[in-house]
This record gives sequence, C-alpha cells and structure tokens, in this order.
Amino acid sequence: MPSTRFYGSQIGGQSVINYSYTDLPWRLFFWDVYYFFSYLWAMPYILWPLTPSISGHLDELSITAENIFCVLVHFILCIFQLAFIVALPFCIFLPGPLVLASIGGFLLFNKGLCMLLNRKSVEYHSDPKYAVAKPEHEHEQWIFINGVAVGEHWMLSNLNRLALTFGRPILGIHNKTNGILFDVLECLIQRNLGYATTDVRVCYALIKEKLYDPSLSKVIFILHSQGGIEGSLIIDWLLQELPQDLLAKLEVYTFGNAANHFNNPHRHVESQSRALKDPLLGKMDAQGSAGLTNGQRTPSPGGGSPEPPSLVSLKSETTASTPNKVSDRAIGHIEHYAHTTDFVALWGVIHFATSKLSSRTMPRFIGRVFLREGIGGGHQFGQHYLDNMFPLAKDAKGGFVGCLDDEMDDIEKRVNEFMESEVVVAGAGGGANGRDVEVTGGLFGERGRSRRRETQVKMKVKELSRLWKYRNGKSPGETPPGLVKDVNGVVRGATM
Repeated sequence: MPSTRFYGSQIGGQSVINYSYTDLPWRLFFWDVYYFFSYLWAMPYILWPLTPSISGHLDELSITAENIFCVLVHFILCIFQLAFIVALPFCIFLPGPLVLASIGGFLLFNKGLCMLLNRKSVEYHSDPKYAVAKPEHEHEQWIFINGVAVGEHWMLSNLNRLALTFGRPILGIHNKTNGILFDVLECLIQRNLGYATTDVRVCYALIKEKLYDPSLSKVIFILHSQGGIEGSLIIDWLLQELPQDLLAKLEVYTFGNAANHFNNPHRHVESQSRALKDPLLGKMDAQGSAGLTNGQRTPSPGGGSPEPPSLVSLKSETTASTPNKVSDRAIGHIEHYAHTTDFVALWGVIHFATSKLSSRTMPRFIGRVFLREGIGGGHQFGQHYLDNMFPLAKDAKGGFVGCLDDEMDDIEKRVNEFMESEVVVAGAGGGANGRDVEVTGGLFGERGRSRRRETQVKMKVKELSRLWKYRNGKSPGETPPGLVKDVNGVVRGATM
C-alpha cells in the first residue's frame, strides 16, 4: 500500500515574505527558472506511467483514435515551437520587418494547428449519460478548470470522469492549449505577472454569479495543473470583491497544482492570533471549535487519553454547518492532492505549501495537502490522479458504475489504496504515551516558548478528505446554511 503524507494548512500573519507572488517579476522568474531545473529529474513523470488506463477511454493516454490524434498534434507543435524558440536569438541578424513577419507567420501557423485541438466554446458540460442532476444536488454547482495541453477532447474526458466519480453534472471552463511549450510560457506569465487570460475572466464572472445565487449553498471548484494558477488568480479577485458569507459557500480542490500561492485569510484576527500562538492548532487549520477554548481537551470516545482540540476540530468538519466555521477562514474549504514525483506539483504546490513555517522566504499556500508518495505518480488528471486517488468501480459486465469504495460491488475486488492509507496528523498533541516537545508562541519562534505533550495520531486519508465524502452522489454530513431537509431527505431552501 502506498504511503501518503498530510500537511495542515499554513497560517497567515504579519511577517513580510521576501519571495512570493507579490515580489518583483524578475525575481519570481529567476526562482521559477532555478527550481524548474532543480526538479527537472521529475519531468518524465508528467506522462509516466503510460499504462494502465484504468478508466478506459476516459484516460488521456489510453489507446483510442482521439487520444492518438491529440498526442500526434502536440508532438508536431513541440517540434515547431522548440525550433522557433531556438531560432529567436538569431533574429538579431535579420532586418526588423522580416523578423516581425516571420514571428507573425509562425504564430498564425501555431494557431491553426491548435484549432485542431480547441473549439470556439469556453464552457463545456459533462455528458448526461455519466451523471444527471438530482434534486438533492440542486443547491450545488460544480466547476472545473483544466491544465496544460488540454484540448476539447481531453476536456470532455476530464468532465465525464468527474461526473462519473462524484455523481453530479460538471461545468467546465476550458483553458485552451497553445501547445505544451507555449502553455508553459503562459504559466510563467500568469503566476509571475498575475495576468488573467480569457478563461480566467470568464470563470471569475461565472463563480461570482453562482456565489450570489441564493438557490445555491455550495460552489465546488476543481482545478488541475495550470488550472491551479488560474484558480489562485480567481480566488484573489473573489477575496477582494465578495462578502465573506458568500465566500463561505466556496470549496476548492486541486490536483497537481502549479500555482505559487493560494490565499484564504482568517475572518477574524482573534482566530489568527490563536493559531499563531499555538502552532499545533494552527497546522490543523482549526480555531478550537466545538465549544473548546485554546488548551482544552475533550475526552476520547473510549475513555482513554483526551483528544487535542486540533484533532477534535478536524473530525468535527463532517458535522459542522459549514467547514469554514471550523477553520474560521473566508473560503469554506481548500484541499490539494499531489504526487511526489509529479514535476508540475513539485514546481508548484509541493514547493510552496510544504515549506516549514520557520522560513521567511516562502509564500503562503493555504489548504490541506495530501501527498501520494512513491514512483509511478504522474501528472495526467484522469490517468494518474483520479485513477490512483478516486479509482472507478466496475459492475459484472465490466462497465464503470462510480467511484470505488467499500459499498461498491467491484468485480475485481480492488481496494482504494490511497484513501485507505494512513497519515500522521502533524502537530497533534496530548495523550499519555506522548513525548515532551517544545512549541513556540509565535510563527517563527521569537518568544513564548512552552512545553506540551505530543503524540503521533494516525488517521486514514478518507477520514480527512472532504472531497471523498462527495463520491457517488454523496455529501458531507452537514445541512447547508439556509437550507433544510424535507420529509424525503432532500435539501431545499428554507423559504420554499
């Protein structure tokens, strides 16, 4: 069974970050190029492993005519784009008008090739045969932004894979591909200059509209790869514009996130101060909820050693009316999923989110992080991430029937190894079998050192993953704010 690491959300604060998305662009570009080559060893794992294609034709690298065509077009684009980039320095020896004509001609040629992959539409919808709207999900809106090199065909495959996994229709905002190399350059521009492309602007307007819709209590935002960069820009805008009771409706889940920051500030300075003073609570992104004050302990169910507030808060999210009431952050909930051998994740979420809080040179990257360790974790959304973290179950005829879990009668009798794997809940204190550790009263340890008991608390990924609770049309165990359950168990607006 593969091992998994878990990181609680980072804490905000007053410290000045010297290397972050708010720094000078030349400095950001320098560090991006430096770490690009530092993590270059993981580049082959963007496509590796090539097999198996557990989800059949829904996987990007499965042997289908459409997939082969997409790979062939991208291969041609890579050759011509590489030649174009190599030739650029020699343009200084040519007349200016000829250089401009040559660059313009190549860009038109590149655009024409990309039109074989992209269509004019920006919005896409999953096929109804994979999931139809149900009354109990009427108060939800699911939105997805894809990553690098995804044309229309792979976009639709991603949407259908999500719909089959979570039992809900999925709306997709297409981040159109310009070819792999040009997409990478676009990533650098987006995350270092804060440039919002057309799909970012369209998606921002859409999410803002959905958050203001009184009939919706949840907006589930799923991001992959470059989509993580675009999502971080959208979140920055939402945090500037929207009332925080509307932001509480938003939940964000990312895979192989390429962003260099992810914001979600505390709603109150008091809860931030508690997290800064008690890093054990701060790492759990909790505020000592469920009626607990800082430092209290609640008895464990078996009558043994009491559980720490951070762990109590962690578990209470399944029953809280909204998850942000536990974390006291503006956005309802954020989770990041990554492979430790995924080049894009190493360059993005892993590099920025798992840095030690004692470092002053790293930007904040808010949200819980689940890292699947070991060789064999690639970057493709369906073939590598969903197939390994949210695999599909099969019926007796070999057809896919939804996400594999204990309740699915899978003909191959497989186990979801990722969700069943155990993680050490970092920073959990309390317990008779613990050890004495020093903790600091500040984020960087300037003052207020004290001692407390610490013990390793292990939980399964499926107990910590909120996204897992949405599989196969299910939902976490809370009633959305302003909504009630009718006699049939359907969640409806309280005024209906």
